[in-house]
Amino acid sequence: MTQDEFLNLALRNPANKLIAEELLELALPDAWIVSGCLVQSVWNALAGRAMDYGINDYDVFYFDPDTSWEAEDAVIQRLHGALGELDVKVEARNQARVHLWYGEKHGLPYPPLSCSTEGIDRFLTRTTRIGIRRTRDGYVVYAPDGFDDAAGLIVRPNPGANFSAANYEAKARRWKALWPEITVLEVE
Repeated sequence: MTQDEFLNLALRNPANKLIAEELLELALPDAWIVSGCLVQSVWNALAGRAMDYGINDYDVFYFDPDTSWEAEDAVIQRLHGALGELDVKVEARNQARVHLWYGEKHGLPYPPLSCSTEGIDRFLTRTTRIGIRRTRDGYVVYAPDGFDDAAGLIVRPNPGANFSAANYEAKARRWKALWPEITVLEVE
């Protein structure tokens, strides 16, 4: 699958397209739509399901040096206000502050990041290490592992920083129940 093919399928989900357009208008620094909402939209298109089938939430990463909770909450409120007509859960997270709470929440170390794509690099699956963002000239796509796993309906672990085999297995089990046609690769 090419980048353009992936983007075309992911943007068939109107929520992805509207969120991308709103992020452009809000001009959040280093803002991306990331992870499952993109790949799962592609799976849904390939399997002939409703585009929003099985998608829990739509993750937005951005990178702002203001690591206060108040600043992140203000962004969350702005997004909710701007996207209120969408009947979806949008979760925005400032990647500059993830290291402040991740260890306590997940019991794993999380070194500070310097940009949003470093957060994408740390996803539990290589399959979902994808982000898109709208620019005035079109879209930018970040996909260090390419699109073969998304196209092949393969879930592949990403054993690296902050990887948890238990969290990977739980996520893969949920996805397999929703998309029985996917192939889940074991943690080596």
